[in-house]
Amino acid sequence: MWIRYDRPYAPTGRLSDRPPNVTQCHFAQLQPPVHSPAMKNRQRGFTLTELIVVSAIVAILLGIAIPSYKYISTSYRMSAEVNGLLGDLQFARSEALKEGNGVTACVSSDGASCTGGANWSPGWIVFSDPNANATVDGGERLLKVQSAFTGTIPDTFGANPNTVTAVTFNREGFATTAAGFVTTTVTLQESTNNAAYTRCLVITAVGLMSVQNHVGNPATC
Repeated sequence: MWIRYDRPYAPTGRLSDRPPNVTQCHFAQLQPPVHSPAMKNRQRGFTLTELIVVSAIVAILLGIAIPSYKYISTSYRMSAEVNGLLGDLQFARSEALKEGNGVTACVSSDGASCTGGANWSPGWIVFSDPNANATVDGGERLLKVQSAFTGTIPDTFGANPNTVTAVTFNREGFATTAAGFVTTTVTLQESTNNAAYTRCLVITAVGLMSVQNHVGNPATC
């Protein structure tokens, strides 16, 4: 005896009666999500509170960094200026010892002759000075030229005694000035006269030189 079972699915030719194929399922999965109106109206960017907090942090950082940067940059500039004169005086002394005659470093605003003045910030020159008269005479060689300090208000570089407009080293390396064989201090100061930036170049009668600051040696500098 044969028993006939009805088929669970009998295609009729209509698309709606057919099971979904793989392509249709994949296409359904790729449909874009539906956004609600609230999500469409969302604004992107910083809120006022976030902007205020960031501005406050930036202001605090600038308040800390700017004074430190000014101190470092000014200190470097002052050290470079005083070491510039120190290096040229050491060069003048070594040339005097090597050549066996006088070599002078003097204030010079024109880069060619000794122009006088106890302030060394307009510049200075180093020249061979066999007669040790602190004057550039005919035939005397110009060895080095330092230009004037720059800036809206240039740093001052005053000598004490204030008659010291030139330093001459003899063949033994001793240093003499218009005041004679005396210890001379050339003080470099910033325009605000802040003691933290002050540098002093001390020149002894025997030709030894050193740089000091006001913090380390307030009695001399």
